[in-house]
Amino acid sequence: MEGIKTDSVVLDDMLTVSAAPHIRSNESVRRIMLDVVIALVPAMIGSIYFFGLNALKLLLVTTISAVFFEAAMQKLFKKEIRIRDLSAVVTGILLAFNLPAGAPWWVAVFGAGFAIIVVKELFGGIGSNFMNPALAARAALVASWPGIMSNYVNPDGMSAATPLAILKDGAGSLPSIQRMLIGDIGGVIGETSVILLLIGAAYLIIRKVIDWKIPAIYIATTAIFLLLFGVDSNAIIYHILGGGLILGAFFMATDYSSSPVTPKGRIIFAIGCGFLTALFRLYGSMPEGVSYSILLMNVASPVIEKWTKPRVFGEVKRNENR
Repeated sequence: MEGIKTDSVVLDDMLTVSAAPHIRSNESVRRIMLDVVIALVPAMIGSIYFFGLNALKLLLVTTISAVFFEAAMQKLFKKEIRIRDLSAVVTGILLAFNLPAGAPWWVAVFGAGFAIIVVKELFGGIGSNFMNPALAARAALVASWPGIMSNYVNPDGMSAATPLAILKDGAGSLPSIQRMLIGDIGGVIGETSVILLLIGAAYLIIRKVIDWKIPAIYIATTAIFLLLFGVDSNAIIYHILGGGLILGAFFMATDYSSSPVTPKGRIIFAIGCGFLTALFRLYGSMPEGVSYSILLMNVASPVIEKWTKPRVFGEVKRNENR
């Protein structure tokens, strides 16, 4: 991550020199990850309040498993063990946020292993993963155990359709907007409370950990394309507050490693996420579309960065007559 000082750096080359200007920052990976953990605390407390001790168990299992797998892989590859940078903790928490409250512990362990081993460490570790590890793990779990991953329960413990499922199937009663803001609805444990997620998002924006443009453009684009695709305007608010749009927009689409770093690239990335989310929600087989939208745009990020690379000033023009 450009401009961010790491706790310890291993360089392939002993000396790297690049053209000015250089960005100087006192931030470290550990400080940034700690900010993300702090931002996730309100939603963590809310998930335990709404879904009980099983939510706490899933949070502990995914976090401990993620840290264990990261340490084991770095030991296996004879690399410096860097679990103190807290990046594995963030992955573990976000993975738990993407699990239904009734998910068994072994699903959580498998997801943590897939996120850390396959998506993160096999591609070089922090900063080198081309996809968001937690989202990739969720996609793998949905493909492997769709029944478990779609068995949502309400905070009262009763199985229930999510607001997005009700919108897609056209059957059932939608919850009130107040309940959706608070989080008193069915869904995965970390996505239901919009208010608590926005409190954490505000903290990250104030701390300048994330750029507000990606989540703002992502959410706005989703709403615009839903309207263009013919969705009733009264249903737009349910699409925004329901499902994983708020969680994904603020905490996953802003991942440093897998989203573009160029200003124009971030805008294109966010628009692409919004378009795909609207498309998947209306024409896909499942009511949710955030995970796959972000993952697909993660894959497109290198190309987007190449297209939107800022012009370099001060470069000596090549002598065409030479």
